[in-house]
Amino acid sequence: MIEERLKHYLEKQIPARDQYIEQMEREAHEQQVPIMDLLGMESLLHLLKMAAPARILEIGTAIGYSAIRMAQALPEATIVSIERDERRYEEAHKHVKALGLESRIELLFGDALQLGEKLELYPLFDVLFIDAAKGQYRRFFDMYSPMVRPGGLILSDNVLFRGLVAETDIEHKRHKQLATKIDTYNQWLLEHPQYDTRIFPVGDGIAISIKRETKGDTDDEKA
Repeated sequence: MIEERLKHYLEKQIPARDQYIEQMEREAHEQQVPIMDLLGMESLLHLLKMAAPARILEIGTAIGYSAIRMAQALPEATIVSIERDERRYEEAHKHVKALGLESRIELLFGDALQLGEKLELYPLFDVLFIDAAKGQYRRFFDMYSPMVRPGGLILSDNVLFRGLVAETDIEHKRHKQLATKIDTYNQWLLEHPQYDTRIFPVGDGIAISIKRETKGDTDDEKA
């Protein structure tokens, strides 16, 4: 989390996006659609360029903004993205089609908590990106983390919840409950023995978890 003056400075240093992407950003702002913060998005894309994943699973498509940005930044990658809101799912389809990315972005309509069995039939993913209902992060993680290969990444967005996870006196009851849930998730994630996790204060906070490789995984690779 950074002060507004420094945030504006950093945003000015970001290269311009193409006109279609910038129009998506404006429409999302006007319609209050929750897309990823610009600095958080750029940081995520830079991380993914270094990791060079071939397969990404995203929980929470919204209008397709982050899936499209990932596809454009990683021309060799394919993305599977899940959205439960029908209107946003249709909007995402429209944007993906307009940009000619249908062959690389597969959109699934439905509740991610009910699509686990279907995704089990897919090959393992290199990256899991969780950016949906914050109160369900632990359930998303438990359900989909087995679908990530050893050594792969699990990225959890919005884990600082506008800084409220660090507050002890929150008047708004719902915000307090959600901040408590996210803080509990963060602590659980940081202590998880199968993942090496760090939380970074970019955007609204992003947790980066590296799935540890077990001895069995290493032996399989040698075989």
